[in-house]
Formats: sequence, C-alpha cells, structure tokens
Amino acid sequence: MITHGHADHARAGHGAVLATPETLAIMGERYGADFAGRTQALAYGERLNVGAVEVSLAPAGHVLGSAQATVRQGGLTITASGDYKRRRDPTCAAFEPVPSDVFITEATFGLPVFRHPPDTQEIDRLLRSVQQFPERVHLVGAYALGKAQRVIRLLREAGYNETIYVHGALERLNRLYEHFGVDLGPLAPATGSKADFAGRIVIAPPSAIADRWSRRFPDPVTAFASGWMSVRARVRQRGVELPLILSDHADWDELTATLTELSPQEIWITHGRDDALRRWAELQGLTARALHLVGYEDEDDD
Repeated sequence: MITHGHADHARAGHGAVLATPETLAIMGERYGADFAGRTQALAYGERLNVGAVEVSLAPAGHVLGSAQATVRQGGLTITASGDYKRRRDPTCAAFEPVPSDVFITEATFGLPVFRHPPDTQEIDRLLRSVQQFPERVHLVGAYALGKAQRVIRLLREAGYNETIYVHGALERLNRLYEHFGVDLGPLAPATGSKADFAGRIVIAPPSAIADRWSRRFPDPVTAFASGWMSVRARVRQRGVELPLILSDHADWDELTATLTELSPQEIWITHGRDDALRRWAELQGLTARALHLVGYEDEDDD
C-alpha cells in the first residue's frame, strides 16, 4: 500500500501497488505508466480482503489522494497515518479519524514550539506584500506536489483572480489536480520578458529559486511556503525575504489533539522527533514508542 505520491513514500519498481486513484495517477505522472508491475485502486471507505486481513484507506488531509492505511484481523485494528494534517485544505479530502488499537503517527513537527498560524493569515501577508511592492515580482517557493496547488487555491479563495505564473515543473501536476476537480484558475508559464512580471506572483519549486533559473527576475521578493519557515535560522539560510509558514503536516497541537481523540492502546511514532511526543503521551497515560524505519529518505513536502 502506498499512502501518497511524495517520493519518500511512493517509488517506482514495485511488483504491485495498492493506493487511491489519485495517488496512482500522481505516480503515473511522476514515474511513467509502467511504474509498477500491476496496480489496484482503492477508494476511501472501500474495504478489501487480502487473505484473512481486511484493508481500507481513509483520507489523511496531506495532499491530493493521501491516505491512512488500516488493516484489521482477529479484532485488532492498526492504522498507519502516513503524513497528515488536521486543518482544512481546499485541494484534498480532510483527515478522518479511524478508531484503532494501534495508531502509527508521523512527528515531523513533533515539538511544542511548532504551532502553525492559520493559512489565511499567511496568504494575506503575501497579498499585502504584492500591494506594497507593485514594481517587484513575488517569487514563491512551493513544493511541486501539494504545496504549490494549495498556495494557488488559497490565493483564489482570498480573492486573487489574476494570472499566476508557474515554473514548468508544476504544469503537469497542476493539470492533474484540475482533472480531479481542483480549480486553480488562470495559470501561465513563467516565460517572457523581465518586465512582464512586475507586480505578479510566480510559483516555482524551491530548488528553482535557488538556481540560475530565478535570475531572469530582477529584484524579486523571495518567499517560501513551508512549516520550517517558523525557524529563523532556516529563513536566514535560504535568504528568504517573505517566509510563509504553510505546512502540509500536523503541528504540535494537531498531533496531540489527534492522539487524544483516538486514544489508541498503542502509539507508534515515526518520521520526526519521537522523544517529545512520546513523553507527552506517557503523561497522558498513553503507551507510545518510537518506530524507526529502514532506508527512510525525506522528500521536501513540509
């Protein structure tokens, strides 16, 4: 089972892949039609029997098609959350809690210092900057799968109806999101003369903003949409003028609220700082332990 399409969870070359239809489409877009020997789509809420084990997927609220994977056998229910967040995201289905005996949670932002502000607040900061500096292009770094589409959709909801310009690496995934019903509004490739982009918003992968590609834009306001933008050292390291704290992962309050709501018999913690979250769980009378994965490599999707 593949929980979602980011490269630290979805790789090509498997003999068989079970995932949501959206995740299978994302993998096909990223890795080609033959990314697996065979594939099987499982929609949210459907149940599949694999021998004596029942398998189902529930929304994780991370990116389009992201899922929690649940297995049930002999009265035992185990749910692996994959990556998740609890706040509303107009580009994907909202997280649905699944009552479980064992809940495997991520902990990317598993420290009390990480409390993300409302996404509307960060988008308003971006739009105010566009108004304050109409002579400058706003160059926004956003990860190609999930974050870029979320930023675009949030801008539309905030009333920004102008054409948004995008790096070529985003175009196919943008079309895929629109195929699944996410209206991104007017978009155009970020090509043309330097003067064309004054007062405009351009969205590109963070790697492109750090590359020579970005030199075509004179004196840009550089922004970066990431949960890590709450860490000042990372803002300075990347030379970001306008940090936007927008994460596709649960912050501390979302993590602890989820564990309180589910109150499973056991909590297994992975993908981040397990120590603080494990200690919090112990103080709440919950049983928790670290789950260390072999060969885990993170794709920037925060």
